[in-house]
Amino acid sequence: MLKALRSRLPHRDFIYFSDTARVPYGRKPKEMVRGFASEIAGFLEQLGVTGIVVACNTASACALPELGDEVSVPVWGVIDPGVEAARRVTRTGEVGVIGTKGTIQSGVYQRKLSDAGLNVWANACPMFVHLVEEGLACSSEAEVLARHYLADMPRIDTLILGCTHYPVLTSVIQKVVGPGVTLVSSADVTAEVVANALGQDPSDGPGRVTHYVTGGVPAYLHTAEVIGGVEGKVIPLDVTRLADAGVSVRQGVSL
Repeated sequence: MLKALRSRLPHRDFIYFSDTARVPYGRKPKEMVRGFASEIAGFLEQLGVTGIVVACNTASACALPELGDEVSVPVWGVIDPGVEAARRVTRTGEVGVIGTKGTIQSGVYQRKLSDAGLNVWANACPMFVHLVEEGLACSSEAEVLARHYLADMPRIDTLILGCTHYPVLTSVIQKVVGPGVTLVSSADVTAEVVANALGQDPSDGPGRVTHYVTGGVPAYLHTAEVIGGVEGKVIPLDVTRLADAGVSVRQGVSL
């Protein structure tokens, strides 16, 4: 997602927040995930951001649109862009979506795809995240697991990869579903929406990236390298600071 956003907005500065101390979100209760998202949004607002992209599908499913009412800056999720991406490429209207348990159980993708006039098949694939983070995206284990998760997939022509980790598994998933199924993620459409809303920064220089990480920095660097690399300064953050930020925003208090 960050790569897509920077491609569209190369002169803007970005703050990338990784809540590694509390992931994975996909197996956690909805209200807990909503609380995490509220704390993070509060922290980011205190830093003076001009907009927030909730790049996690689970957090988007659990925390939006309510999160947008808690902060004073625009908030974008990834589910609506994912639905739009599928709508653009499907030829038959038969669309599938895979994601974490939290994302699929929320039913948000299914509802929005159905509202768009599409027929939907959905399935949770919780172990995919662990495969990616362990560097096993191209392994035989990944193919076995993909065949297990997709065994009951009906005849569709488009499959939404409803988790930020899943595009790393594109080659394995494509092998399992076959060339007749187009794989889509929300990154490019989300970046398009955000860029249209914010416009280009007048600065001519390249934008900077700052990473805030709640867990161990070495573990974050390892995972980030697997997913797409790290560029910019990485700052460790005590997760207890987030609770203070979340409360301040909900109560209208300035830290």
